[in-house]
Amino acid sequence: MSQFSEHIRNLREERKIRQREVAACLKADTAFVSKLEKGERQARREQVLLLAELFNVDKEELLSLWLSEKVYDLVKDEEVALKSLKTAVKKIDNNKKSR
Repeated sequence: MSQFSEHIRNLREERKIRQREVAACLKADTAFVSKLEKGERQARREQVLLLAELFNVDKEELLSLWLSEKVYDLVKDEEVALKSLKTAVKKIDNNKKSR
């Protein structure tokens, strides 16, 4: 199970919200929410923002957790993963500076 999935399940349980309520918020079915909480399905960015709103949590923190898992899934089996991530960080920093 991913950290994001576990976090979503914990938020839902702490707030005593049913999966069907989460599903309604996401305009999805309860099977999707169940699979999301088990790490078997991934949320889209728009859904992450809706979840942050539903659970009244910081959008940036939830997006950061979600995005970090997407990045991890993309590079986890690459031998040059860390080097690539360092290069990406430099590019992001340079892009911010040029704005």
